[in-house]
Formats: sequence, structure tokens, C-alpha cells
Amino acid sequence: MFEILWIAPVIGVAALVFAGYQAYTAMKQSPGNSDMIDISTSIQQGARAFLRREYKILSMFVLFMFTLIWWTIGILTSVAYLLGTASSALAGFIGMTIATKANARTAQAAYERGVAALIVAFRAGNVMGMSVVGLGLIGLGMVVLLFRHSEIINGFALGASSIALFARVGGGIFTKAADVGADLVGKLESGIPEDDPRNPAVIADLVGDNVGDVAGMGADLFESYIGAIVAPLIIAVALGREPFAVTLPLFLAGAGIISSILGSLFVRTSERRSLSTSLNMGMYVSSALMILATFLLIQWWGADKMGYFWSIIVGLLAGVIIGKITEYYTSYEYTPVKEIAQSAQTGAATTILAGFATGMRSTALPMLAIVSAMLIAYFTGEIAGYGIYGVALSAVGMLSITGMAVSIDAYGPVADNAGGIAEMAKLPPEVRKITDSLDSIGNTTAAIAKGFAIGSAVLTAIALFAAYSAVTGLESMDIMNPSVLNGLLIGAMLPFLLSSLTVKAVGRAAFHMVEEVRRQFRDRPGILKGTEKPDPAGCVDISTKAALKEMVVPGVLAIAAPFLVGMLLGPDTLGGMLAGTLITGFLIAVMMANAGGAWDNAKKFIEKGEYGGKGTPAHAASIVGDTVGDPFKDTAGPSMNIFIKLITIVSLTFAPLFVRYGDIIGRYLGF
Repeated sequence: MFEILWIAPVIGVAALVFAGYQAYTAMKQSPGNSDMIDISTSIQQGARAFLRREYKILSMFVLFMFTLIWWTIGILTSVAYLLGTASSALAGFIGMTIATKANARTAQAAYERGVAALIVAFRAGNVMGMSVVGLGLIGLGMVVLLFRHSEIINGFALGASSIALFARVGGGIFTKAADVGADLVGKLESGIPEDDPRNPAVIADLVGDNVGDVAGMGADLFESYIGAIVAPLIIAVALGREPFAVTLPLFLAGAGIISSILGSLFVRTSERRSLSTSLNMGMYVSSALMILATFLLIQWWGADKMGYFWSIIVGLLAGVIIGKITEYYTSYEYTPVKEIAQSAQTGAATTILAGFATGMRSTALPMLAIVSAMLIAYFTGEIAGYGIYGVALSAVGMLSITGMAVSIDAYGPVADNAGGIAEMAKLPPEVRKITDSLDSIGNTTAAIAKGFAIGSAVLTAIALFAAYSAVTGLESMDIMNPSVLNGLLIGAMLPFLLSSLTVKAVGRAAFHMVEEVRRQFRDRPGILKGTEKPDPAGCVDISTKAALKEMVVPGVLAIAAPFLVGMLLGPDTLGGMLAGTLITGFLIAVMMANAGGAWDNAKKFIEKGEYGGKGTPAHAASIVGDTVGDPFKDTAGPSMNIFIKLITIVSLTFAPLFVRYGDIIGRYLGF
């Protein structure tokens, strides 16, 4: 069975070829007039400068981890780690480069061909999606094919994860510092519209859309994708299962890529289709093809293994269900967001209270969906042979169509940038209406993708936790055991600490951004009159410096916490810590993502003309709610997805070390 594993990297190459084709077709579109080109170039330069400085700092961290892994585990694992970091970084670079080049082209397409601009934006997003799955499957497939050792495979997953947290936290801080600064001074204090060229923070905000929602989001789902494939593979190796059980996750990933490529071809606009239907069609076709491919693969394995088919399908369905739940709580088409908008009539305080309550209430259904998926996957997996392996396969099912999910999510920032460019380049109002309709769909798809990312993160973390238990021999945990209980309490605390660090970081960066925008308006009054151009470079530099400085501590925390607990307190305490972090981390991630999305769309609902529309006290209150929600939904919440996976992968990678040398304190005290 291992002899045909070469198929996996070949399919990965096919994904990259398709990404290249999509990039070529998107770049054939005209970038528009000189003003549009200048604005797009400024965004490209800002994004490239941030990514270059971010990767420079990350290279020092990667070198340290490379040395640590070499010293504690072995050279091959450290090489695999390096390959994982390089794959994740390259996927982010490719996706962001195309996205920043496609923004002006999308605006020009809206000017020339109306809603057909959706295709240009989707093709740019498709480049990111196919780069993520293509590079992931090539790298992981080659590591499995060449080395076939679980410790080395874990090294690749750790490389993907460590880059992801820095990219997500750094990108989130950058974009939200700029967004908050632009909103507070531009909209609230100066009363100028969104994306107004007089606002010096607008370019930084548009750059942030790319570094946060394209490169950062891509790194997030790259980590989930790799982790989901690795977990069942490691479980199968640890339990001595048959070769097909080891190779099945890679075959499923390959089938998912083919399904996503074919699904991409069904994304097209027509007079009979709404824009949202055009995007959803790609997801529906990809999902249907993936179900068919899964059925054929399991049948090939053996009719007695069909239980695993249902384990995989339930994971795929759970992802769709969580996405729909997220849409319900964050779209202004439904009651929760309308209630927040209504509460804005009585001020900012009631707006924040209503949004917070909505976010907390929205945790119930996703948690029940995950619990149901896990139970069904376990029992159907048990029928086929092994329950925990079935749970791990459910994560693969959810992430099998990552290529399409990332494509649709990355479409959003491109459409958002196109709207900003249309406004700043003073294109006709009807162009802005088209880009706003594209952006509105992008907001919905982004909210659904956030739900998908959170659901996939928790299923992946559960699967990786099962792999950790299999490797360490931790078959069950007694919560009355002081070691396990201590770990649970430590783990439950960590997500709150991480959230505090990331939200506070956005606050500090936004403070400096607000001061800079105020300074420019105060010292150069011609900016607001339109007779003088602002200096966007200063705002971009503030966001860049703040993001690079503030991303270090959360990243170090995610690596250091499991390593120190494993070495000082042992594998049992570490197992408890992983469980505690998983539970509270999932709930915080859902609450923050949905509260932030609900506040954002409550503001948009009022801007449509409800409750007085723009310029009213209700609108001002909704802007405050949206500003509070920005770091929730785009920094702290998404960072939590990566955190719960990263600490589990660190634990899994260093598990042999913890088993051999861990529990230093217990040994010293004679426990």
C-alpha cells in the first residue's frame, strides 16, 4: 500500500498547477486607471514589507526550534519541522501576493462587467486555497513516503503549526489596529465615510485585510489540514493497524483536492443565479464529489470498514452545520443581529451587552454539534474496528475540502479591498454598489469560514489528543488524580491568558494608530479639506511594528507551556492540561468570533437605513460595538483555533521525551 503513496504528492503538484492557472487568468484582467494602480501598489508594498519583516523574525524562532528538536529528538525530525515551516510560509506568500494584485483588477472588472467581478476575486482566493492544500500534501506526502516514522511526521506538523500562530496573531494585530484607528478617528470623530482617501489609516486597513485574512487565515487552515491528516496516521501507527489505515488519510486528502478543483469550475455568475448561490455551488459540488470519493475509497478497503465512511461523512456534515449556525448568529438576515441593532438605539453600552450575550449564547449549538459528531464518529468507527481512529477520520472529513473553504474565505478580503480602491479612486457610485454586494457576501462567507475553522480546530485537536494518548499510553484520565486535575486547571486558564494578551495588544497598537491619525489631521488641516494628501506610510509602519512586537509572547507561550508542564509535571498532567485548554479554548473562540461578527453586521444593518441609518446616535453606538468586536473576531478568536492545536502538536512531538524524562518535580519529591 505504501508503494502507491506517490499519488499524494502528485495530486499536490496538480493543485499548484491549477493555482497557477487561476492566477494567470485573474492577472489577465486590467488593473484599471493610474489612481487604482497606485493604490493597489501601496497595498502590495505594505503587505510585502510586513511579511518580509515577519518572516525575518520568525526565522530566528525557527532556527531555535530546529536546534531544540535536533538536540532532543533527532536531525530528521528537525528537517521535517523546517519543511513544515517553509510550506506554510510559502503558501501564505503566494496567496497574499496574488490577492494584493487582484484587488484593483476586481474593482476594474466591477466597472467593466458588473457582478462578473466575483469571478476575478474568487480566482485570487482559489490561488490561496489550492496553494494551502497543494503544498501541504506535497510536503507531508514526501515526509511519509521517505521516512515513515511518526516522530518525523510530527515534526512536519509542528512546523506548520508554529508558523500559523505567529502569522494569525501578527496579522490580526496589524489589521485590527489599523481598522480600529480608522474607525475611531475617521468615522466617529471626523465624520468621514469608510475607505475615504483622506483617512491616513485606510491603506493600513486594506493591507491588514491581506496579512490577516489571507495569509493569516491560510496559515490557520494549513495547520488544521496537516494536523487532521497526521492524527489518524499516528493513531494507526501507534496501534499497529494495517497499512491502509496509515495511508487512508493521505488518499482522502488527495480526493479532497480533486473535488475542490472540480468544484471551483462550478463557480460562475449568471442572471439566474444570485452571487451567494454562485459561491455556494462550488462548495456543494466539492462536498458531493468528496462523499462519493470517500465511499469508493472505503469500499476499496473492505465492506466491513464502512463504519469509517460514516465517521468521515459526519465530520464533513458537522463543518457545514457549524458554518450555518455561525451564519445564523452573525448575519443581519436573522434575529440575533437585528436585536443588537435594535439595542444600539439606547447607546453603546446596551449594544455591547447585547453582542456579548449573543456571543455567549452562540456557543451552545456548535458545542452540541461537535459532541454529536464525536459520538457518532466514535461508535461508527468502533463498528469498523477502532473508535478513536473514527474520531480522527471525522476531522479529515471536515477538512477534506479545505481547498474550497480557503478559496471562498480568501475571496472576501479581495472584494473588500476592491471596494476600498473603488472609493479612493473615485469610481462611479454604481461600481461601489457592486463591490459592496461582493463584500457583503464576503462578510457572510468569512463568518461561515470562521465557524468552519473553529469546528475543524476542535476536531483536529481532539484527534491529536487521541494520538498523544496512544503514544504515551494514556488510555484514560482520572480527574480525581491530583496530577490530572492540576493539568485541567492550568489548561482551562491558558485560553483566557492568550485572549488577554492578544486583545490588549490590539488596544495598545490602536492607541498609537489613533494618535497618529489625530496628529495628521491636527498638523495638516488640508487633509480633511481634500487639498493635501495624508501620509499612509506612517500608519502602516505603526501597525507593522506593533504586530511584530506583540506576536512574540503568545507564540512563545504556546510552545513553552506544554514543554514545561510535560518536563516538570509529566505526561498525565500534560494530558489534563490539553483537555482543559481544548474545552475553554473552543468556547472562547466561538464566543469571540460570533460576538465580533454580530457587532459588525449590526452596524452594517443600520447603515442600510434601519433605525435612522448613518449619522444617527444608533449608528455611532454600532460603530463602538463593531470596534470592540474587531479584535474579538479577527485576532483573539482565530488565534485560539491555532493555540489549541499547537499545544497539542507540541505535546505529541515531544511525547517520547516527556515519557522518558518528564515529571522532574515528582521524581525529585519522590512521588
